Order: sequence, then C-alpha cells, then structure tokens
Amino acid sequence: MPAELKLSHTAAMILKAIDAGHIYGFGVMEVTGLPSGTVYPAMRRLERDDLIRSKWEKQSIADEGQRPPRKYYSLTASGRATLEASQKRYPLLAKLIPASFDTEKV
Repeated sequence: MPAELKLSHTAAMILKAIDAGHIYGFGVMEVTGLPSGTVYPAMRRLERDDLIRSKWEKQSIADEGQRPPRKYYSLTASGRATLEASQKRYPLLAKLIPASFDTEKV
C-alpha cells in the first residue's frame, strides 16, 4: 500500500495506537475506545495491506498469565510511512493517543 494512500480515521487511530506501544487487540481497543467489531476487521485489513504484521505470543507465556495467547502487532516500514502521512491528515491523532507507552517484551 503506498504511503500516500489515505487511511480512514479508524485505521489511522489503530496504526497510531500500535506505534505508541499498544501492541495487542485489547490494548488497541482500550486506548482508541473502538469496539472489537471495528478493531479486529480493520487490523486484518491493515495486515493484508502490509501495514502491520502479527505474531502470536508463546503458549508458555500465556499459561503463566492464565489467559489465552495474545496476538501482538507491529508496524511495517510501509505502515510507519503511511502513519506519518496520515498524521498530517489527522493532526489530532497525536493528542488522542500518547506518543509512547512502556510495553512488555514479546
């Protein structure tokens, strides 16, 4: 997907959330306020368009936390370029989602 392609506000919010360190679906939902029925389909489209990539956490880590495994997301180079272009289109993104977030190691 070319960097100059315009994203929806929802997709831009999701990219910004991932960039800020909210690297799994529930974290993205918490910080954006978007419902799961919006976030997960959008993340699948972003992954299909090579703007984000995903990786399942190890089962042993999930077992330690007594929860199902999380699917962690990260921006691709194309995703980062697209986010930068989108931040010019949606300047309030920086105020909606903090620029940095201390994340746990994947």
